[in-house]
Amino acid sequence: MMEIVLPNDTNSIHNLRGGKILHWMDICSAVSAGRHAEAVVVTVTVDQVSFANPIKMGDVVTITSKVTRAFNTSIETIIEVWAENLPTKTRYKCNEAYYTFVALDSNLKPKHVPPIVPQTAEEIAEYNKASQRRELRLLLAGKIKASEAKELKSLIEG
Repeated sequence: MMEIVLPNDTNSIHNLRGGKILHWMDICSAVSAGRHAEAVVVTVTVDQVSFANPIKMGDVVTITSKVTRAFNTSIETIIEVWAENLPTKTRYKCNEAYYTFVALDSNLKPKHVPPIVPQTAEEIAEYNKASQRRELRLLLAGKIKASEAKELKSLIEG
């Protein structure tokens, strides 16, 4: 997904507003998750987003998203945001984050989603770490107890 940063998208110092980039990231990742689920999806979590570099007015923003893992009804995606200053041909990474979605059926109830089969070494690593990220989200949301966090326990105990 590509966007150009226009004056309405910026704050008083001509940087892209954080809320606008989060909005674009949500759209891009929802498309990836929805395609995988072949269903309507809703955002459940957004993992820590840090704004590494400001995006300036006039820059072209490229957002990529792909599914890292599908659980029973949820889908995790990874999103990367890059910006490019066209006149100088300078391209730089701005953000990355994980978004989680739940697929919905026609009654707006959670729907089972198909698993993914990672192919590359990078995809396999993301796939394997996804269960730890999921468990951390559940722990922080109070949906599981620390004693139930087996994936995190194995990570800590190494």
